[in-house]
This record gives sequence, structure tokens and C-alpha cells, in this order.
Amino acid sequence: MTKLIGTFITVSLFTLVGLSFAQEYQANKEQLTKLYSGTHYSPYAGRTFPEVPLWGDTHLHTSLSMDAGGFGNRLGMSEAYRFAMGKEVISSSGQPVRLARPLDWLAVTDHSDGMGLINDILAASPLVTKFEQGARWSEGMRAGGQEAVEATLDLINAGSQGTIDPDLLANYSPGSRRYATLWDAVIDKAEEYNEPGRFTAFIAFEWTSLVKGGNMHRNVIFRDGADRARQVVPLTMTPPIGTTDPLDLYNYLENYETKTNGSVMALAHNGNLSNGIMFPVDAQYTGKAIDEFYVQQRAKWERIYEITQIKGDGEAHPFLSPDDEFADYGTWDVGNLDVSEAKTDEMLQYEYAREALKSGLVLEQKLGTNPYKFGFTGATDSHTSLSTAEENNFWGKHAGYEPSPERLTHPFMKSEHGEIFAWQMVASGLTAVYAHENTRASLFDAMDRKELYATTGPRIMVRFFGGWDFTEVDLKSREPAFLGYEKGVPMGGDLAELPDGVKAPTFMVYALRDPIGANLDRVQIIKGWLDNSGKTHEMVYDVAWSDSREMGSDGKLPPVGNTVDIKTASWTNTIGASELGAVWTDPDFDPDESAFYYARVLEIPTPPWYAYDAFRLGIDIPGDAPKSQQEREYTSPIWYTPDK
Repeated sequence: MTKLIGTFITVSLFTLVGLSFAQEYQANKEQLTKLYSGTHYSPYAGRTFPEVPLWGDTHLHTSLSMDAGGFGNRLGMSEAYRFAMGKEVISSSGQPVRLARPLDWLAVTDHSDGMGLINDILAASPLVTKFEQGARWSEGMRAGGQEAVEATLDLINAGSQGTIDPDLLANYSPGSRRYATLWDAVIDKAEEYNEPGRFTAFIAFEWTSLVKGGNMHRNVIFRDGADRARQVVPLTMTPPIGTTDPLDLYNYLENYETKTNGSVMALAHNGNLSNGIMFPVDAQYTGKAIDEFYVQQRAKWERIYEITQIKGDGEAHPFLSPDDEFADYGTWDVGNLDVSEAKTDEMLQYEYAREALKSGLVLEQKLGTNPYKFGFTGATDSHTSLSTAEENNFWGKHAGYEPSPERLTHPFMKSEHGEIFAWQMVASGLTAVYAHENTRASLFDAMDRKELYATTGPRIMVRFFGGWDFTEVDLKSREPAFLGYEKGVPMGGDLAELPDGVKAPTFMVYALRDPIGANLDRVQIIKGWLDNSGKTHEMVYDVAWSDSREMGSDGKLPPVGNTVDIKTASWTNTIGASELGAVWTDPDFDPDESAFYYARVLEIPTPPWYAYDAFRLGIDIPGDAPKSQQEREYTSPIWYTPDK
């Protein structure tokens, strides 16, 4: 294991970095002659790899979404795009808000079911009020106060349980004139704010598959512009046109590409609220067996997965990963989406990304294709039109939880089966994409090859490469990307065939702290593998860390410390490192076992968002709420498959 600590002098994000690692290792003359990998004196001439990560959000709702509008969001698509581009807007609660730094791209993903319904409920449209349900909801929401809250909750529950009057919903479903108009408006706004090279606005929607509260939602993102996107309308879940079956979604995507010659993808999210149906291994939720067709379709269309967001972090769970001391971050495990069914331990293995990656190895061996070979995205899933993943600038899940002294005093969700407290909302997340340029096509293509990573909010810069001959000498390079692409594959890739005489793969990882954020605690590489008996395993390796700590006899690294002052919602960067990196060789490699590897980078402890609420608004932090947290990033995995 190599431990490396240093200081970055930034020249250009991760392609040009002044790296000064403190290490005893000294390169010899022969090794140094191979360090420069450029073909011209200027190392940047002829460079073809993506240079910097582009930051964005794959999951945001505006007032067009039924639940967002129902809970008080009055901001439309224009405000969402303007805010993401760094403009100041006025929130639904009447407060000015602006991002610390603009995003590079955004996917507005309003729910396809009931799109625009809430707007017409509030306007008392005859399309709504001629139905008993619609008239009741309209009256309640327009009354305001507690009546509005109760009407909204009734609407959301009806949507979750599939009990909205089908004739009412038909006016807000594909085939209706109203729906076609709304989809045109979605496309028009994306076209208006899409500025190639400066800001990318994806055309997108959310297919909100619910099975009695079991979350199987997918966001659908188009590579294309209006000319192709207008040839279809979104898929919904509501019968008779809609469906809850992911196989039908894949068919929709296939038909789109065939009809338009365009490109589209889907990404799932919040497996933690699926109650065991997000990542099936034996049978689909319909009872049909997992077969070759299913795994091939899922692998083709779901290339990325939303691993972290407001409704809980989805990487790992302490029940599944008891030896991982950092597995319990932003955990939501009370029940399904609307807490209409309680969670059981047996459900958990089919809900979390790390376990899904392991299950994918099993299914690949059995059926020939790995359906869970996905890269990682992070998103807000904010229903406020405001993509805020910053702890000190967090505007909640929906308009009812925008900053106020009251937002910590009542539960976020509650039923007879359990309760999710307001402080359990996670100020997460963002996606960093290594695209060649800031365009729909380039970003989409990078997502498709899984060269992206997720963070819980901080803009940590990370490079992660896998190969067979990375050495400590490579860490002397000031252009790690050159050597990374030359000698290996980036995150999201597959290791090349095992060379003769090589015993194990090597991985090169670099991490640079968010320039306005916290120092770094450590870099870990998480490995999952399938042994020759068909059993899966996982291991978490600390590969780089700060502050001259020594690994204990139990194989655990001591905590980095904690500088959080909860009373002032502050911390100091007197611990940790601004930059960490390592070349690591798998000490437990077996060439006959399939495996995956991804990097997890942890910050030092910092205050959670509700600490800023307490400090600024003069309120108390709930007693059970943690007083600090360690934010993190997750790179997309790199896979190894034995020779067949």
C-alpha cells in the first residue's frame, strides 16, 4: 500500500497540476525518461482526452411536476435554468437565492404523469373541476393553510397508490391536446437555454414507475434537440397507455431511436425506497424470471445510476457492509417512497448500488450479461426548481421545506410504519462528467461510456485509472491524465486482458479538494468480486490519507479528527490534506475472479445543513441529528473480467 500526501498548485484541473508528493521513493534515470508522454514539446498540442469535469444535475423538478407544484413550488422552467446558470432568483417562499458557483449543465426532469395538472388545479380549470377529486383538490389548495397541505397530501397519496380518477388523469396523459402542448413547452425551454460551449440544457423527463409505493423511477435523458424530441411524447405509468414495467420503458427508448435515429438513455434512482424491487436477481417485480433478454435490455439502456440525492445516499448500507465504517451516510431505510410499507432487512440487498454491482457479477456469469454495470451520478431531486446541493445554501426537497425556523420542527414524512425527520434530508448531490466539450452530444457520450462521478455536493476533483503497470513514478508526473489514458482506462472502463507475467492490476487515483471546501481525509478503493464458488465479496482499502496517521493493527485507519464548531456552523482546514493520490496494487487479486473497483474520497468532518439553520435562524438542532458529517465522492467503477 502506498501512502501519499501533498499539496496541489493548480495550473489546469487535473491535466496540468503542480503536484508535490511527499515520498521517499526516488525515480531513476531510466524511469524518468519515460515519464513524459507527449508527442510534441508542448504536452498539450494534439491532446484528445477530456480535460476537466463539467458539473451538473441529472434530476430537477419545477412547478410542472404534480408533487412539486402541490407542495407550493411556483417556479417554472425558466427560473430553474436561470438559477443553474448562476442567476439570482426569488424562491417560492419569497426569498432571494443564488448558487455559489453556476452549473455547467442541467436536466430538468419533470414527472411525465400528471404533468401540468397542479397548475390547472390551482387555476380551477374545467378540465379538473368537473371531476369530484379535482374539484376537492382545487378548493383545498386554493384555500391555503392546512387545507392546502391536506389536499396536497391527498393528491400525492393518490398518485403514489394509483387511485387518481383515470378520466381526470387522461387530460394530462399522452394523447391529449393539453399534454402535447406541455411537452412542446418543455422542449422549447430547453432549446431556449441551451448554449453549446457555455451551458447545456438537456431535454428530459422522469418516468415515475410506482408499484404501491415501491420506487422504480427512471429519468430519461435525450442526446438530441427539438427536431427529434418532438417526434415522441414522454412515457407515463398510468394505464391504459402508461406502464410500470421497466421492460416497456426500454421498448419506448428503442422505438425512439429507431424512429428518429437519435440517442436516449435512462437512469434509475432511489433504490433505497424501492422496498427490494430496484435491483432484482431472480425475478422481476412482475414475478417473471430474470432472463437473458432482461439483463441485455437493462445493460443497454441503464448505463448510469443515481447513487446519491436528497432522499438518501444509495451507495451502501451498514446491514450489508458491516465492516465499512463509512457505509451509514444519509441512510433512509424506514420504508418505501410514501412509507406505506415498512422496510425489512431482506429488502436491502436489492436496493443499494454496491450490492447491485456485486449482483451484476453473478448475473453475468449466469446469463452472459451484467445488467448492473453502471456509472455513478449524483443529483438533487429538488422539487423547488432550485438545484442546491450546498450545505450552507440548502433549499430542501420541496417548497414547504425552504429555509425557515419551522422546517426542522415537523417530520418530512410519517406513517404508522415509521418516520423520516426533516433533518434527514440530504443536501446532495452533483455529477461531474469528463466530456470533451460542453454540449449535449459530448456530455451524453461521456455519460454513455460512464466517465463520470458523483459527489454529495462538494466539487472534489478526481481522476481514477486502472491498468497493469502504473508505478509510483507516475505520481511524479504533472499531467496524470496523459499517463492514465496512455497506460490504462478511466473510470467507467474495463481492464484490458491480463498481460503475461503480470500478477495484479494497478490503479492510479488523484483527488483535489473543492477549492472553497473542506480538506480531504482519505481516499479509498472499494472492491467487489465473485469467487469461484459463486459467492460475492467486498473489501474497502484505504490507499491514501492525511496527517501522517498510521494504520492500526486491526487494519483500520484512525479518524482524521473533527474541527467542527457546531455553535457557529464552521470548521477549519487545520487537519486533512488539500490533495491526495496513490498508485495501488490489488493485494488480493485472483485472475479467475471477476471484479469491480471504484474510488471513494472522503472530506474531513463539516457541519450539516441544519447546523447553518440553527446558527442563522436561532433555532435548536434536533437532539438525534448528527452534529457533523463527512461528505464524499464516488467514481464510476472499473471492471475486470477473466479471460473466457
